[in-house]
This record gives sequence, C-alpha cells and structure tokens, in this order.
Amino acid sequence: MPGRAVPGPAAVRTVVTRSEEETFRLAEDLASGFSGREVVLLEGELGAGKTAFAKGLAAGAGVGNIHQVCSPSFTLVNIYEGRHRIFHIDLYRLERAAEVEDLGWEDYLGEGIVIVEWAEKLPFPLAGLSVRIESGPDDERRITIGRP
Repeated sequence: MPGRAVPGPAAVRTVVTRSEEETFRLAEDLASGFSGREVVLLEGELGAGKTAFAKGLAAGAGVGNIHQVCSPSFTLVNIYEGRHRIFHIDLYRLERAAEVEDLGWEDYLGEGIVIVEWAEKLPFPLAGLSVRIESGPDDERRITIGRP
C-alpha cells in the first residue's frame, strides 16, 4: 500500500501519501475490493486531491478509461461504466440544502458505487465510507478513511 500508515482508532485508518500517484493507488487498492454498492464521502479543501482519489476509485472499480473521470462541478453527476457502475457527484457549486436534496439520491443508492465530492455539504446523514483528505507540504496528503 502506498504511503505511510499513521496509527488511529481501529475503525479509522490514516495514510500519508507523497504524490498524486500514491493517492490514486491508495484509492485504486481500496475500490478493488468493493462489491458495487458502496458510498464514498470525500471531504477536503479545494485542490486537496478528491478528484485524484475518485479517479483511483474508478480504476479499482474497473473503469477502463480513467481519463474520462473528472470533477462533475458543472454537470453535478457523472456516470462511469466499469466492473461496477459509478455515480460521481460533486456538491461544490450547490449552495442550498434543497439543491442537494433535489439530486435524486434514492435513484443512485444501491445501483452502483456512489462517490460524493464535497460531502461536508450534505444537509442530511448519508451512511458510507468517509474519506478526509488534507494537504501537507509539497504533494503530501494525509488521508483518513473510516466509517462515521
């Protein structure tokens, strides 16, 4: 596994990566074990590496052309086909709770892997794997993965 593990509670693990490639590989390894019904809640500041992590998840879920994976800031939802269908959602531009609620969450849940960038904007609880990405010096990222 890329990076260096940092001790934490049993249900939570923290990994430090030192490049975008390591961040990608961490996510790819994680998604390689997915069943296809997971929800991944990505949090972190602008430029922290959420989309790089999403690309790694897509690669691990069998999406052949990961270059098509991009932050759906303007479309709000992108759908990718692989071994598992992926619903990639970006909440960055949404300001009101009603806008988030109107995305039709119930249509995606259980139909594939749901990846939510800017999950901290969710106005309601959504069970899933929480991934918090924090920037460090240079390309270092501190990635905390767990269940809330």
